[in-house]
Amino acid sequence: MTRRLLAPLAALALASTPANAQVAGPQVTSIGVEGTEIVVKLSDGRNLRSKELVGAVLDVRFEGQAAKMRIAAVEPDPEDKTGSVWLHTMETRGPDGQWANACSPGPDGRRQGFPIHTANGLEFTCSAGALGKCVRFGFRPWAKAPDGRDYAPIYQACVRMVRADYGGDGHGWTKDGTRIDLYDVTETQKPDNDPTDAFEAGWTEAGAVCVHHIRVKENVTLAELEQRYPRLKGRTGAVCTEEFARAHGAILFNRSPN
Repeated sequence: MTRRLLAPLAALALASTPANAQVAGPQVTSIGVEGTEIVVKLSDGRNLRSKELVGAVLDVRFEGQAAKMRIAAVEPDPEDKTGSVWLHTMETRGPDGQWANACSPGPDGRRQGFPIHTANGLEFTCSAGALGKCVRFGFRPWAKAPDGRDYAPIYQACVRMVRADYGGDGHGWTKDGTRIDLYDVTETQKPDNDPTDAFEAGWTEAGAVCVHHIRVKENVTLAELEQRYPRLKGRTGAVCTEEFARAHGAILFNRSPN
């Protein structure tokens, strides 16, 4: 689930702002993001970062509608070794006037999220969603892999993969709770090689380069995929191996129960 920060971002209500982030006089001049930290620039030259903004209320887009979201807490992601991923507990006000967590639980039970840059601008995403999961898998789109490659294309391929967006048109063919085993050309993620899993597909930013089997079989068939996405014609079923996918430009791969 994604919440897009409104632009321009001139309205930042600092209700219950902590003492070290008093902004009674200065005006907010911009709101941006570094890694997954919100950075608020003030007219007096100061920058406030996420940890200093606990209690702040931001104007955001929530499910297509303008809404207010409060930063309730911020902590470093315990799974991130780079120190650049910060998890935000974000709340929206319900019909009863009470603030409640805006995110659904992810696989690890966390109900947190963070802002990231996307093709649609600056957005807030929950860690339970594809955008958040792929950052936490290590594919930080603002960073480079140890081998020098940009993570951004792998991140986009990961988002396609998590959603089972085989055709790259935004239509996902998965369902919540389905197990996937992913790995990539930079070896940021390595396969678990569970014997109950089989190679499913190879991925680029544009979607799957080939599909060996459908992750959720009741959603679509291989024949229907080929009919809907002509570029997959002749690239489904047994022909789709990891070697075939690599030869056709895949940068990320996944296994799943067959």
